[in-house]
Amino acid sequence: MKVILEVLSGPQKGKNFVFERPEAFVIGRKKNERVQFRIPRDPFLSRYHLLIEVNRTQCLLRDLGSTNGTRVNGTRVRRAALLPNDQLSIANYKFRVYLGPDLPEPPPVAAADHTQQLDAGEVADLLRKAHGRHTERADEPVHPNPLPDVYPDDRPST
Repeated sequence: MKVILEVLSGPQKGKNFVFERPEAFVIGRKKNERVQFRIPRDPFLSRYHLLIEVNRTQCLLRDLGSTNGTRVNGTRVRRAALLPNDQLSIANYKFRVYLGPDLPEPPPVAAADHTQQLDAGEVADLLRKAHGRHTERADEPVHPNPLPDVYPDDRPST
């Protein structure tokens, strides 16, 4: 999968960062071998701010406990699966995400198709259906992750 991060705002506005093979990389301000995408001299960026993993079918991100957080489409997240046209905000930077085999710019995506949160029950139902089991089983309890994907105080108001 090809992933393009277009810088929409920040010191490198207009620049595209292209990832064309499966890899995982850390974005941060620390200068060492663990940070592959370095943004120096930004006081709002943590030394190890977030991890982005590009694999054959998706692009995942995980905030690494940064002080100022990571936002996807305006919502502060701990982790997320990125979708086409999602906006990623870290420190003084805002990126637009493009995904696809060779698409420099995917077609517009409806707001309802952006990254959405699933609760544990929905995930369990999807997994049961994928494995051909359509009934509840008492021996397979669903345990919600104690670390939510979205910070409670940053949930979008409805």
